[in-house]
Amino acid sequence: MQFAAPLVPGRLVQRYKRFLADIDTDDGRVTVHCPNPGAMLGLKTPGARVLLSRSTNPARKLPLTWELVEADLPGGAQWVGINTMRPNALVAEAFRTGAIAALAGHGTLRPEVRYAAASRVDFLASGAPAGPCHVEVKNCHLMRRAGLAEFPDCTAARSARHMRDLAQVVADGGRALVIIVVQMRAEAFDIARDIDPAFDRAFREARAAGVAVRAYRCAVAPEGVAIAEEIPVITPP
Repeated sequence: MQFAAPLVPGRLVQRYKRFLADIDTDDGRVTVHCPNPGAMLGLKTPGARVLLSRSTNPARKLPLTWELVEADLPGGAQWVGINTMRPNALVAEAFRTGAIAALAGHGTLRPEVRYAAASRVDFLASGAPAGPCHVEVKNCHLMRRAGLAEFPDCTAARSARHMRDLAQVVADGGRALVIIVVQMRAEAFDIARDIDPAFDRAFREARAAGVAVRAYRCAVAPEGVAIAEEIPVITPP
């Protein structure tokens, strides 16, 4: 996924009210949209270099959106994608190029399909001999140990509900897959169980029920973000 236009450079002043951030740019200080509801641990240090995309919609109140931050993470500084709206598009793009082996054989990937009592699955993959597969996508950008990506970075009650709903899909005879999109360089993935023990339980119970999980790290650069390769999920049974 290449950015449509060169990103606007700046320096982070502060992130606040979850969806707002003040950024110093060459044209002065601006308030931008921060498309991330999480805690953004390690990603909101004042003075950090950031890159912003500019909307072509003249009606938008905040024309700039925070996309990347150069974070000083364990193992060294690197660009990290903070836009939680990107992973679904990244998965759709990787599906079209055949880069997600777990979805090989499926012909279509339909977004935002209702299922369970009150949920929408990110995608429903269909067309494979094994039948349709419910696909849930999770964004990941937490790193507290060099090379180890973790999720979540805050309490994730909604994500825990998704795990239980997917487990029920499998119990009813269906198929389900969770794709973790790691918007940074990482060598492995695990659950941040100290941050949200309830999600940890739901995640492990879902895997035990037969929900498949795959984690993919991304190549992140000022020019664009793309799913690069699969990394191991090391969450214990």
